Parts: sequence; structure tokens; C-alpha cells
Amino acid sequence: MNQEKIGKFIAKQRKLKELTQEELAEKLGITKNAVSKWERGLCLMDMSLLKPLSEILDVSINEILAGEKIEEKDIAKKSEENIIKLTELVHLKSMKYGVIGMALFSIILVIISFFKDTSMTSVVSLLCAYNCITFLSRYKIERDKTDLFTGVMFLIGVICNTIAFVIA
Repeated sequence: MNQEKIGKFIAKQRKLKELTQEELAEKLGITKNAVSKWERGLCLMDMSLLKPLSEILDVSINEILAGEKIEEKDIAKKSEENIIKLTELVHLKSMKYGVIGMALFSIILVIISFFKDTSMTSVVSLLCAYNCITFLSRYKIERDKTDLFTGVMFLIGVICNTIAFVIA
């Protein structure tokens, strides 16, 4: 998704409706700073705001996600492109949780290492944890059994290495 293009489109449509950022924000129940960030292309809106935003600006959700007016003949093509881009966006967000999980696991290992001598077991656990989270996150989205199997195998590796790290 091209955040800048979407932001410029929202700004243009808002101005055509003769709304200020503050008025648009008030109608959506958010802050004017959020609208400003969208329009500057710094971030995208929460997806739950797409429908009310499209109604206020009198454009389709597809047009918002495309960042442009869509001609009748191009609606099907743009819809498919937008669905693919949204899927990629969801995938990236799920990876964010994997990184957060990895960070938490790393912090736990660092805390434990203050009380014990560190070894390569902690590094192996860290790598297994990262891979486990990555594959299980992918499975959550794509439902590919290979990702589930691989994620579980890495989870077993994490458990075994963590036990070895704590016991040794």
C-alpha cells in the first residue's frame, strides 16, 4: 500500500468536501493528529475506519486503498490488487508480533544469563525461537501445514535448548 498516495487522496477528498482535518477527525471519533499523519503518508488508518471514512468522503473503500478514483471498468482489477496488498500488510503485522516475542525471549535469556555462565545453547534457543514464531505466524495467515509442522519442530528445539540452558 502506498501510504503517501492514500494520504494525498484522503486530503484531496476531504478538501473537496470542505472539511478540515479536525472536522473529519471529529466525525470519525479520532484526533486531528491521526488524520494529519494519514494525509502526510506517515501511517495508515485503522482498517475499522475504512467504511465510515469512505462514507464521509463519498468514495469507495477500494478508492481509498488505491489512493485514486477508480473507473468502472477497472474496479475488479483494483479490488484484487487491494486485497493482495491488504494480505501482505496483515502478514507484516503478524511478523511484528514475532519480533516482539523474540525480544521478550531474548530479555528472558539475558536475565537468566546474569545468574549463569552463558553458552551457545542460548544462541541456538534464540534462533529456534525466532524461526518458531516466524513459521507459526505464517501458518496463522496462510494455513499451510508445512509452516505449522516446521514451527512446531522449532518450538521443540526452543524447549529442549531452554531446558539445557537452565539445567547446565
